[in-house]
Amino acid sequence: MSPDPLERIARELLVAIGEDPEREGLRDTPARYARWWREFTEYDPGTLNTAFECTTSAETVSVSGIRLWSLCEHHLLPFSCEVTIGYHPRGRVLGLSKFARIAHQHAHRLQLQEQLTTDIADSVEKLTSSPDVAVVCHGEHLCMAMRGIRTPATMTTAVWRGSFAPAAARTEFLALQPARAPGGGR
Repeated sequence: MSPDPLERIARELLVAIGEDPEREGLRDTPARYARWWREFTEYDPGTLNTAFECTTSAETVSVSGIRLWSLCEHHLLPFSCEVTIGYHPRGRVLGLSKFARIAHQHAHRLQLQEQLTTDIADSVEKLTSSPDVAVVCHGEHLCMAMRGIRTPATMTTAVWRGSFAPAAARTEFLALQPARAPGGGR
């Protein structure tokens, strides 16, 4: 039986950076590395489409403070995001936990924050049957904080669709959100 390819890669990486994969602290690292990659990329968000009938369509539904981790596809380093999702119901509302499940589903792969924001909006639009969707992501990327310039910063990406496209609607939506403290906390 051939060794696990992810374990082999981890072992080769350790050797390439001058480490001994057989030393006490690293002996089990290749196996942990392989388990982590599988755990991250094989993430199962569970049921996404639990929706309930509603009679209203004028209200804004907003879910904020969804925190997640993803991996930069350019450097294979993590980035964290705080996600806010909004939509105007069109005869049905999505179950509250489904917003976090949708966001996590898209985060568990090699990703760009810009694409993550769009993918979340696409799923919310599809599952709610509403073209009126807003998604805002505030991300901190270790590929910038740990390498290159080595300075933390927050990147913001946003998708505005349907009734959220006009600037006044965007301003109103953003005004509804809880204040963010520097560094993504509250």
